[in-house]
Amino acid sequence: MKRALPILAVLAVLLAAIAIVNPFFIEPAGFLSFVRRAAPLVILAAGQYLVIVAGEFDLSVGSLVTVEVVVAARLIDGDEAATWPVLALLIVLGLVVGLVNGAVTTLLRVPSFITTLGMMLVLSGAVFLWTGGAPRGALSEAFRMFGRQTGWAVLILVVVAVAAVLLMWANFGRTLIAIGDNERAAALSGVRVTRVRIIAFILSGLSAAVAGILLGGFAGVSAQVGQGLEFQAITAVVLGGVVLGGGRGTVIAAIAGAFTLEALFTLLNLYGVSGALKFTVQGVILIAAVAAGAIRLPFLDAPKVKGDAHAVS
Repeated sequence: MKRALPILAVLAVLLAAIAIVNPFFIEPAGFLSFVRRAAPLVILAAGQYLVIVAGEFDLSVGSLVTVEVVVAARLIDGDEAATWPVLALLIVLGLVVGLVNGAVTTLLRVPSFITTLGMMLVLSGAVFLWTGGAPRGALSEAFRMFGRQTGWAVLILVVVAVAAVLLMWANFGRTLIAIGDNERAAALSGVRVTRVRIIAFILSGLSAAVAGILLGGFAGVSAQVGQGLEFQAITAVVLGGVVLGGGRGTVIAAIAGAFTLEALFTLLNLYGVSGALKFTVQGVILIAAVAAGAIRLPFLDAPKVKGDAHAVS
């Protein structure tokens, strides 16, 4: 928990600044509306954390979110009766994409950066080929309620966050961090490295599917609905102090990093700053966070024995 304190302090400052500019924010309806908007990014960040802390990347989640929304609109096409079967299909699709990413990365030994970058291009091309750049169909009201209704979005977010924390408190979480810290030492200790990393990718794909369902309800159907979300998720995780390369960082800090990023974007919007600046802000945050970690770690880690499992919550 101590590792999450710095980002939680930054989040508190940003939330206070938003409340000063917009007093409605401190009312329950205003704050819950903010949580609803942040929910997709927070869920994506939780999934991305599992992959990054194991020493890998998943660049395909943004394109997967777009695929989820476009496929849902095309298959449902306003038919309420098709909502639940399509929702189940979307979850399976997310799991399959995660499984493919994990299998190619671990079994074929293709670097995850290349694997998931290729998957991102495959999914983006598939969406464009299927839609011609203009998605067709419509989402049903039953589908859209998950992203539109604050209660549903907050409930789903809480369930995902609690599940992620419990998962990292369990043996799986400790094993995941041990792999990211020292893969060889973990393997020599009897850890099934390949299986654990594949599960991490599957869970990342699942998080993208859930985020896509929420975004479809909140933002509607668009061929660009997931554009850039993979970089926002990575930025949020790094902002939370999770080290690229794996082995160090907490899921609570990663979730707080996602809330912090959303709070920063909200504050910039309240001040009328151009939305185009969002990518610049993400780039600066990413570079600064990684640089700060590189400067800090030699002093903090000198006494540590390589292979230790670090804090997971």
